[in-house]
Parts: sequence; structure tokens; C-alpha cells
Amino acid sequence: MIALRIQNEYDEVTRYQCGRYISSSEAVWRILSFPIQERHPPVIYLDVHLEGGQRVYFQSENVVQRLANPRQTTLLAFFRLCERDHFAKSLLYNEVPCFYTYNKQQGVFVRRRRGTAVEGEPGIFKEHVIGRVYTVHPNNSECYYLCLLLHYIRGPTSFVELRKVDGIEHPTYQAACHARHLLDGDQHWDDTLTEACVSDSPHRLRHLFAILLTFCGLSDA
Repeated sequence: MIALRIQNEYDEVTRYQCGRYISSSEAVWRILSFPIQERHPPVIYLDVHLEGGQRVYFQSENVVQRLANPRQTTLLAFFRLCERDHFAKSLLYNEVPCFYTYNKQQGVFVRRRRGTAVEGEPGIFKEHVIGRVYTVHPNNSECYYLCLLLHYIRGPTSFVELRKVDGIEHPTYQAACHARHLLDGDQHWDDTLTEACVSDSPHRLRHLFAILLTFCGLSDA
């Protein structure tokens, strides 16, 4: 009697590759290297967090190293980009992915090398890309107002600069929004609800609406 033993018999990848059926049309498509899937335009997600508030993933044996060298984020890379690149000073945070790509390994934005040349800006190319800043709930108030400032202030170089209005540094991002008259009226709350309608469930929309009415000082509440 001969006994056969298959190593790693629960290897799902191998079992799928050995057991799947490929039709003639799919085989030709793959042989000719045609694209299997495509998403257009690409969506680039952008981090938003308070100063020193980025997430840090660690294990018990590397706590000190991770705390000493926290994860770089697209927001921090945006600040550094605005310090060294004159063209970036003219951009909003969500406009950056159209002209720059993000290098995750180095944590920096670099200029695109392909696309439509920008008139009057040598070496600058634009691609059809959507920059999507992560949604922030109003109950995380300071981060919410930070996110609001990022949609109005072009080319900031630091968290402190976002809080400055006419050379005066305000203690909170909410105070900076008030100084810039961004909270006059309820348009920003209308925009918040419009954005939430795209992704939130009806239950979460009702919860958000209740929070806006109770805690956010709507003028017509």
C-alpha cells in the first residue's frame, strides 16, 4: 500500500488555482494580457489627524521603537511638501494627488512624471485623480474643524499655521474657523450631511443629525 501526503493541504490559493475553470474567452483575454479590471478615476485617500494623533501599530517587543518613530501620514507629507515645493503652496490638501504621487516607503509626495502639462509650471503634470480626505465625525470636534480648515487653506506647512489667522495663532482649530468666518451660517453642516449621505446608513444619518441639532449650534435648530 502506498500512502500519499499533500503538504499544506489547506493552502487555499493552491486549491483555487488547481480547481478553477477557465473558459476559452478568459484564456484568450489573459494570454493577450488585456486588463482584467480597471477603476477610473483612481481615488487616493488622505489622512487627517490632530498633531501627534496618527495611529501607531506596535507589539510588546517594539513599543519604544514605534513611539520614537511614529508612522508617516499623507497629512505630514503634505506639510513637508509645502515647505519645499513652490507649486504645492497653491494647492488644497485634496488637490495634491492630481499633481503628486505618494511614496509610502519614504513617506513623501513626489511630482508626477506623466499626464497633462500645466501651463506656466515646468515639470508639473496633472492626472485625473480624486483626492478623498477621510470623513471626520463632528463629535470629534477639533479634528472635524482641522479637516474643515484643510478644505479652505492652501499650502499650509504645519498644524500651527492652520491655526493662524492674520498672524495671530488661535488656541483651537474651531477658534481659527470662527476667525476665518467659516462657521458663519450653516453651510458647512449642510456639506457634512451631504457627504454623509454617500456612505452612512439611515441609522447613522439620524444619529448625526441629532448630534448636529444638540451640540453644534445650528442657527435654525
